[in-house]
Amino acid sequence: MARAVGDLMMECGAEVPGDFGLKESYNVAPTDDVPIVLERLIDGVVRRQLHIARWGLVPRWAKEISVGSRSFNARIESAADKPTFQDSVHTRRCAVPVDGYYEWKKFGAKTKQPYFVHRRDNAPIFFAGLYGWWKDPSKARDAEDAWLLSTTVLTAPSPSADSGSPVLRELSRLHDRYPIPMDTDTMAAWLDPTVRDGTHLLDMLRNRAYDAATDWTLEPVGSAVGNVRNNSPELIVPQPSLLDG
Repeated sequence: MARAVGDLMMECGAEVPGDFGLKESYNVAPTDDVPIVLERLIDGVVRRQLHIARWGLVPRWAKEISVGSRSFNARIESAADKPTFQDSVHTRRCAVPVDGYYEWKKFGAKTKQPYFVHRRDNAPIFFAGLYGWWKDPSKARDAEDAWLLSTTVLTAPSPSADSGSPVLRELSRLHDRYPIPMDTDTMAAWLDPTVRDGTHLLDMLRNRAYDAATDWTLEPVGSAVGNVRNNSPELIVPQPSLLDG
């Protein structure tokens, strides 16, 4: 995410409670901090807020924070049944805004190239996500750094190769799974904190999993994105496709 906080607030209609340090990044990796959008009931009123969370959900029962390094994605097919995610499916749902994401496409057995997937109009994409609070057992409950907010992104099987949309057909050839995007109405339903049973919301996401991706574009970029130490606007500059070589 490399977008001004004010612009992001306007895009998602959220407020920022307290300090909100959104660090510009063009190469986000698991365990990095990312923005999330969630809704809370405060004095009976639903408030939509922006927060910063660690990418990789650490469930409340975890003894160590390292659990989160293995839970940065959650499969929509099994999220409601997995102990790491099932509580959040029902009570802690969020959206994860991004400018786009990288995915590697294979050309033959040994060659591959990263692609930057983003909206054609360069507006942010809002992925369906889950969040949770974890208490560090080594710290006092009232310690300033005792509590960690973390998140995960829900994924679904990629569109089929015979999809009607050219973009969806491209996505089918890129990878076998992809993060689930949401349009405005889907996000409103997914975030609703008054809904305490998320099962039917998962069904809604499955039914709409590809709708918000039809205005995406896929652009080949350089292999520098494969090293998380590289983090600059040059990473998203389109490069010649290996198919053109």
